[in-house]
Amino acid sequence: MPFFSVARTDMPCDSDALFALLPQILASRTTRKRTRRKKKTTQRRFRPLLWLARLGVLAAIILVPLVFWLNHEIEQKFSSHKWTIPAKVYARPLELFVGSRITRDELQQELELLGYKKTGNAASAGSYARQSNGLSLHTRGFQFGDGLERAVRVHAQWAGPELSSLSTSAGERLDLVRLEPLQIGGIYPGQNEDRLLVELSDMPKGMLKCLLAVEDRSFYEHPGISLRGIARAMLVNLRQGRFTQGGSTLTQQLVKNLFLSQDRTLSRKLAEIPMALMLESKISKDEILQMFINEVFLVQDGNRAVHGFALASQYFFNQPLQELLPHQYALLVGMIKGPSYYHPGRHPERAKRRRDLVLSIMAEHGIMSEEEAQYAMQLPLGLSLRPKRSVRQPAYLDLVRRQLSEDYRLEDLQKEGLRVFTNFDPLVQLAAEKSLELAFADIDKRPARQHPEDDISIPNLDAGMLVSDSSTGDVVAVVGGRKPRFAGFNRALDARRPIGSLVKPAVYLTALEQPDQYTLASFIMDERFELPQPDGSVWAPDNFDHQSHGSVTLLEALSRSYNQASAALGMQLGIPAVHDTLNDLGITGDIPELPSLFLGSIELSVMEVAAMYQTIASGGFNTPLRAIREILDAHGEPIKTYGIEIEQRIAPDTIHLLQYALQETMRNGTGRSAYQFLPDSLAIAGKTGTSNDQRDSWFAGFSGDYLAVVWMGNDDYEKTSLTGSSGALRAWTYLFRAISRESLQFVRPTGVIYAWTDRESGLLSAEHCGNADYIPYLSGTEPIQQAACAEQGQRRPNWLRWLFDRVQENRQSSEPNVR
Repeated sequence: MPFFSVARTDMPCDSDALFALLPQILASRTTRKRTRRKKKTTQRRFRPLLWLARLGVLAAIILVPLVFWLNHEIEQKFSSHKWTIPAKVYARPLELFVGSRITRDELQQELELLGYKKTGNAASAGSYARQSNGLSLHTRGFQFGDGLERAVRVHAQWAGPELSSLSTSAGERLDLVRLEPLQIGGIYPGQNEDRLLVELSDMPKGMLKCLLAVEDRSFYEHPGISLRGIARAMLVNLRQGRFTQGGSTLTQQLVKNLFLSQDRTLSRKLAEIPMALMLESKISKDEILQMFINEVFLVQDGNRAVHGFALASQYFFNQPLQELLPHQYALLVGMIKGPSYYHPGRHPERAKRRRDLVLSIMAEHGIMSEEEAQYAMQLPLGLSLRPKRSVRQPAYLDLVRRQLSEDYRLEDLQKEGLRVFTNFDPLVQLAAEKSLELAFADIDKRPARQHPEDDISIPNLDAGMLVSDSSTGDVVAVVGGRKPRFAGFNRALDARRPIGSLVKPAVYLTALEQPDQYTLASFIMDERFELPQPDGSVWAPDNFDHQSHGSVTLLEALSRSYNQASAALGMQLGIPAVHDTLNDLGITGDIPELPSLFLGSIELSVMEVAAMYQTIASGGFNTPLRAIREILDAHGEPIKTYGIEIEQRIAPDTIHLLQYALQETMRNGTGRSAYQFLPDSLAIAGKTGTSNDQRDSWFAGFSGDYLAVVWMGNDDYEKTSLTGSSGALRAWTYLFRAISRESLQFVRPTGVIYAWTDRESGLLSAEHCGNADYIPYLSGTEPIQQAACAEQGQRRPNWLRWLFDRVQENRQSSEPNVR
């Protein structure tokens, strides 16, 4: 058999020829095997490169969009707002001038609220020194809407209660000095971030070097990341077995704060690196530093996150950033590492160790000498124990927000950095809070009653108060509750309660506007009567003392708050007439069309009552209550000014009669207890109010400079056993003892004439006669018929004649005509 056979059969089978071809066949097969082996070797050699190429394409597919997205995020962040800047709300600026009725103690109190430091010579801005005959201060300066108020060193002297001299340190006379206004709060965005923007030039000398020495020593050399820092952090993390350090530069920290979370994860760290590099390619090193000092988070203040060194300086030290000393700003720089861990209020010893370490680093890098560092380490942390410059005034800020909402969107108020200047007076606010505190203390001391179930539930008793300028309607203080620093239910604005006898001036004013029928000397019966109601009930008003007083004058009925006489007068006038008078006085809400309206069944808030009495206090001019003065944009340019709106609603002659009656209320009527604490020389007018079952205690009153309304009661409408006199009036009296400097300017209008009037008959009398009162009348309505002069009778102190004599001395005006 042949070794093999071939397919072709047409050739002769020659074995010698086949054996001759065998080497060629074997060589061909060997060549093909070598070729295949070489190809496989080449494929194996280039396989890693192929995989790398594939991974590169995949990475490009993933990373290129990511880089574009990161770049877009950075560009978008810096092309619009770098931060959301909440609107800042400021108090009124305190204005000093010769004749200012402000005591030295009050000025010092204002300076301390502003964070001024007491020194020996007031040499630096934000300091003051008290001398035996005056007070020296160095103002900080402030950008107002009408221009820059420059910092100036001032010396003030007093003569009695008035400022008598105002001059510079060189002795030059000053006509006016405005202190910077106190910031009382802000309107924050949803994340509740707050900050004060400053520039690098605003930082204290040495603070910037301190920041770089502690946080990023190679800041000006690296491109955004520090390879040495990353390597050092990786080594520490490997030793610890967990992610504890990140080796972040200031640029990386800024990226983290602006774009990323605070979590210590590898993914966040990997995202930081390209973003830091891109950020450095877009803005300068100084811009990055300036953004960092305004962005860094330092403390949580309730719901408000305090960002930036400037706001943290005010929070911890109650001082502007520029005024900080090395031992103070070293604390802030040290807190960057752990704001909560090194919080000086919660962990003072830990915070001091961190601060001292920062001071030693400063000495090591030549920022300060070793002696200076050792001295600074001996100093306490220096935290301010006084109220923060951003004082929490939730009730007043509530009013500001409501009035702003009429002109601005909430988003603009939260982001645009508006500066809102208000009429808030911090000294009056403190006095208002103190007056309620004193009044509550008096109530707590009252002896227990025979029936304990009738006593007040003291823990539940609350209050609301609003104080305004009696001439302009500028709201200067608001207290929303017994705990004024806590936000919540604002009883000054939202608690609508029956106002009781506070409505009576509207009833009597309605009568006085009909001079052909009524004068203050007109008589009305104070006696019990019954009035059937449509529902079958009977309305039978009763006096507080459950006694009827017979025939009384309108003056007596109002000043002594007789319910039966007031209800009878209201019935004679009619509900529509009293309704119209309430509208004229500024009450615009629902007014019950019921006879009980005459005794105060209408429910109003403290602010609504203040609006009503504001018209009375301002001589019949309706002046809407105003919290806001002016609004500036973030650059200090004026946007809107809120001027005083005035509309004559009640004739001045008629309102003069009502003001007289309300002064009589305070001298001889239900408000007379106020003069146990107030000087007789202070002319005031007001009215007490008590609702049914003594559930509400009210008082509304005014002098020449202020008007205030006070309410006391329980939120659950439980009985208080307080009257208007025993509760609300007590707080009002404490307040006006502290703040009021001007008597009610009670000048007789040309259409009013005063006449001595016999109290028993209403006929003309004389000053020397008993039972004679000196009463104002609209000209032509005074009595003509002469009464017999009573030799005996109740002779009251003639407060009105004394008041007119004082006005005559002060204003050099003639005494009113007497008949």
